[in-house]
Amino acid sequence: MLRRGGVRSLERGLALLRLVNEEGGIKPAVAAKLLQLPRPTAHRLLETLEELGYVRRSASDSRFLVTVQARRLSGGYDADARLSEVVGPVLSQLLDELVWPVNIATYRGGMMVVRETTHQRSPLSVDRDMVGLEVPMLRTACGRAYLAFCAESERREIVQYLKTLNDPEDEPYIADSAIQEVIALCRRQGYAGRFNEPFVPRTSSIAIPILVNGYARSCIAVVWLTSSMSFNRAVRQFVLPIREAAKAIALRLADTPELWSMPLPTKPKSATRRDGLAS
Repeated sequence: MLRRGGVRSLERGLALLRLVNEEGGIKPAVAAKLLQLPRPTAHRLLETLEELGYVRRSASDSRFLVTVQARRLSGGYDADARLSEVVGPVLSQLLDELVWPVNIATYRGGMMVVRETTHQRSPLSVDRDMVGLEVPMLRTACGRAYLAFCAESERREIVQYLKTLNDPEDEPYIADSAIQEVIALCRRQGYAGRFNEPFVPRTSSIAIPILVNGYARSCIAVVWLTSSMSFNRAVRQFVLPIREAAKAIALRLADTPELWSMPLPTKPKSATRRDGLAS
């Protein structure tokens, strides 16, 4: 039987777990304020929940997130949480090596959606609000890499859909000849690039597909300030590490087929601004 103090700690722990779940992730200071707890108490409770496997620290910032184990208490399953668990350790290691921010993006409805990122932890990031951001297919490295390495049937559907959107900004890229040229280049190189282009000219990026059974299921991209590094130098410095990271993530995804399509449950943010670090 729990003592009174133990009951109080259990009540606080359950309230904290519920708050983390409702908020989709929360920092200890914010949790302490919302639950009217001392900060050390909130932090200690979160660490206890982490030790028990019910929450984990985000790979992209200092938030605590619920784990699949916690969601299974109600019989539910959250692909976002599972994806983050799968790629988080790989991205953390990659951040230590590259320092520049890295994104994981998946395809959805004619756009690439940032699903996980190290922007929050990278000292070189100028845009920390990235998770859920939608970026265009033809004007980003992630989109080009996905288009080049996805299944042929999926590629045809994507291109057809992009043409129906009739986005004026896609006009220089939407012609069949232009698309085929990009696909051929990406396949030859094994990666896609975006350097000093009209879409977010402040930044550049390199993306590599994450292949499951030979086809792209997502992409990993490193982003840097265009003024700080030439594209050739970036290729020499970034391609090998992110290629190895893509292979490591692919092995993890192969064991979790429920993540291959990875729908995004939350409403994505539109990439209309031009000062962010798009992929």
